[in-house]
Amino acid sequence: MKRHQRIRVGFTLIELMIVLVILVMLFAIAGPRLLGTQKKADIKSTKAQLGNLEASLKLYAVDMRTFPSTEDGLAALIKPPADEAKARKWDGPYLDDEVIPADAWGNAFVYEYPPTQGGRDFPNISSPGLDGEPDTEDDIVNWRATEDGEDGEMGTMDSGDSFDSGDSMSTDMSFDTGDAL
Repeated sequence: MKRHQRIRVGFTLIELMIVLVILVMLFAIAGPRLLGTQKKADIKSTKAQLGNLEASLKLYAVDMRTFPSTEDGLAALIKPPADEAKARKWDGPYLDDEVIPADAWGNAFVYEYPPTQGGRDFPNISSPGLDGEPDTEDDIVNWRATEDGEDGEMGTMDSGDSFDSGDSMSTDMSFDTGDAL
């Protein structure tokens, strides 16, 4: 009598365990690099958004001869002033999407004018960063340079360098309020 041998199909438990160990090792090596890349991208995106807000504030200041107050905030870039005389000068909206943007983590930007940080007469704008808490080390601000960055680059709260954009309008914004447009 002939015996029929069964052909085994599939993987043994040992083979599956080896593949699993290899996958875990690959993730352990590549995972932190991939996660670090996302964090860097979020920081760069938020810095770019700060730059866009600064440019919009400069356009606003050219028309209005001043920056929005802390109370008016960034909303002044998309909504005309209630005062009729001021509304005539307003030539906005100054943001493309007519929406106040959030940082890369969905947090609202913090706006302050007159500024209490930095040494220039330009509004302070900051992102609370990844942790969402203001005044912590991961905040991204427009009044300081990064420790390892170039002058004029927006940085984080832990930097002691001063911000200098090299743009005379951003560091010396004085207006003669006696001129009528």
